[in-house]
Amino acid sequence: MFGTPLSVIATGQGPRIVLVHGFTQTAASWAPIADRLPGHEVVAVDAPGHGGSPPPEGGMGETAAALGATGGRAVYAGYSMGGRICLRLAADRPDLVERLVLIGASPGLATPAERAARVAADEALAARLERDGVAAFLDDWLAQPLFASLPAGAAGRAERLANRPEGLAAALRRLGTGAQEPLHDRLAGLGMPVLLIAGALDTKFAGLAGRMAAAIGPGARVELVEGAGHAVHLERPDAVAALIREFAG
Repeated sequence: MFGTPLSVIATGQGPRIVLVHGFTQTAASWAPIADRLPGHEVVAVDAPGHGGSPPPEGGMGETAAALGATGGRAVYAGYSMGGRICLRLAADRPDLVERLVLIGASPGLATPAERAARVAADEALAARLERDGVAAFLDDWLAQPLFASLPAGAAGRAERLANRPEGLAAALRRLGTGAQEPLHDRLAGLGMPVLLIAGALDTKFAGLAGRMAAAIGPGARVELVEGAGHAVHLERPDAVAALIREFAG
């Protein structure tokens, strides 16, 4: 468990929705979504190592526990890394997760070889962050094909620059896809309704959403947002907020 609470931005009143961002973002990245969720208390969380939250003090299990202690019982929605954290919370503490929204998220890597390769790649990225700083790192991070359809004005670069290299490096090492315990075998045990969102242009994660929904069962559904890539919530906040609003009730 974290000794220091996770930093949050809380707005509105009503049933609670907790939002967890992706790697290099902060809670502020959810503002376009939060503004479109009237009638809810929206709690946007700074993930460990990001924004005002401390670096992770453990792996994905401890981070999910810290998220649950921060957010309490709520609808949880997470993007990419944040989706993986929310998924682990849903698996470990289903009593806290009324409904689960996964945006461009993964249950982890299935084989030890895949995980080892990813751990090595993330270690190289962490070392580069520590050596070159956040600004230089973001130049290459946002230039990845994964973000080809993300307009520069929607990327939130200024907000990402508020992060510290040591925090982001720790998040890569402790919360990266290679470091996390894969959750494929726990998907069928999720009892809450699950909404999986992906950009239609993000073929990798669109396909993954379909496979995850099939593993979860009839309580899961997939929504693909046309004309959007991996950062679908930044590219089409209106569409993503409408899906979350309808799903959360």
